[in-house]
Amino acid sequence: MSGGLFFAAHDLRRLTEIAGILIAHGFGDLVRQLGIDRLIGGIKKATFHKQAAPNHSLAPEARLRLALEELGPTFVKLGQILSTRADLLPPAYIAELGHLRDKVRTLDWADLIVEVEAELGIPLAEAFDALDTTPLAAGSIAQVHRARLKTGEDVVLKIRRPGIVPVIEADLRLIGRLASLAETEGLSRFRPVEIATEFARSLRSELDLANECRNAERVAASFADDPNIRIPTVHWQWSRENMNVQSHVSGLPGSDLTAVRAAGLDLTVLARRGADAVLKMIFADRFYHADPHPGNVFYGPGNEISFIDFGMVGQLTRQRRDELVDLLFGVVEKRADKVAGILLRWAGTDGGDVVQLAAEVERFIDRVHGVPLGELHLSGMISDLVAVMREHHLALPYDLTMLIKAFISLEGMGRELDPGFDMISAAQPFLEDLVWQRRGPQEWMRRTREGIADGFGLMTELPHDLRKLLDVAQTGRLKLHIELDQGERYLKRLDRLMARLTMGIVIAALTIGSSIVMAASGDELSIGVSIFALLGFFGAVLGGVWLLWAIWRDR
Repeated sequence: MSGGLFFAAHDLRRLTEIAGILIAHGFGDLVRQLGIDRLIGGIKKATFHKQAAPNHSLAPEARLRLALEELGPTFVKLGQILSTRADLLPPAYIAELGHLRDKVRTLDWADLIVEVEAELGIPLAEAFDALDTTPLAAGSIAQVHRARLKTGEDVVLKIRRPGIVPVIEADLRLIGRLASLAETEGLSRFRPVEIATEFARSLRSELDLANECRNAERVAASFADDPNIRIPTVHWQWSRENMNVQSHVSGLPGSDLTAVRAAGLDLTVLARRGADAVLKMIFADRFYHADPHPGNVFYGPGNEISFIDFGMVGQLTRQRRDELVDLLFGVVEKRADKVAGILLRWAGTDGGDVVQLAAEVERFIDRVHGVPLGELHLSGMISDLVAVMREHHLALPYDLTMLIKAFISLEGMGRELDPGFDMISAAQPFLEDLVWQRRGPQEWMRRTREGIADGFGLMTELPHDLRKLLDVAQTGRLKLHIELDQGERYLKRLDRLMARLTMGIVIAALTIGSSIVMAASGDELSIGVSIFALLGFFGAVLGGVWLLWAIWRDR
């Protein structure tokens, strides 16, 4: 099949359904561009999910959102991931996909708890003192209910929907194959395989509800000494892959600012504390809540802040964090060349017009310089910089798209609480501290120790490595692998070179051989032998002319 991909019968049925939904929403060209029509060519069009004409009165981005919603929860979550890829999609698509929400029906309590009770080995009614069968919330992966432990503590049960794992795994397998197909159909600049791989990793992590507990405990340990930040306690006795149990968080939801104001809480303090907490996760801990929207935050007495739902987290390497700091200070110091270099490194390419990219970055820097700090929006600055990358077909790595999403959510929440909230001022102390750490004596000592340790390790391991190399060479097992860019082109040139070298040897052999025959025969050269010698000379002349012409033709 196309792209050398194999689709099982049940995958083809699902692929036919996907094609029908895309066509129904006006994306027939995409179906053809991906080659899906060729894959399902043997299946009657009558089996398509829908054949209704698309509603062309809607914008393409709106039709895409409706198509993803109709395709089901896996594709809804894929759309949510794509809504963070401002480096790949235009702003209109980003805004529309940002409206995607899980629209799923709630399950009856008896149906929901079948798998959990089978794993626990006892009914949930025996494990807990009280259970509320009315869901607090319902998502495509799990449903949330309140309960009370035998100890009297109020908790929240997050229970995975039964039977959902094989369904999502089937869709992920299909998405991965379609991504490979898209890679070969001229859509490689959108990095479909990379997006599909990261999406699958993220969704599988979300399917394991115990992961959320581990994430919550890691963040809680970081704020153990901060009385203003609260993280739910995990009850591991009852938590597992298909259910997690965490303490119930009391307080006012961040989405109800009217109630927050009525309670007399200081919204300015809440904005500052919330921003400081998330910025600490990002810059100090390098492990952060990737979805800090109002629905995942509660406010309590004394302006306490509680974070919930650590199913989606981001993690930065030390190098990535340092690159981010360098980029921000490159903007402050008006170093367009430095900023452009970091963007290219993030995109994983040395190609492109570096001079033009630096010029675009310089124009961006000129726009933000001179603007009062309170009027600068970090999310807007990031969006403008990402737009520059999109124009140059440069894509961001996945970890940075998660970070940008967190920044935008955090700034939006901060400005809802306090219209005068300044994200850049909030981040400045963390950035300055990182710069000092990187240039201070402690960092210098750390790098010196690491350099000495690496050098010592190299010196001690070198004799052993050399011995292994010599042993391999002596036994004839040494192999040299050389990879060349444009390998096919070089192989063709090498083939022509060998052909000409062979022709040269043949010409020399004919000339020498014919000369020897004529010299050895002397005056008694027979007619047959003379003709043979003359043909040898004639062939050598023709071969020499062809060889000279071929060399001249290729300059």
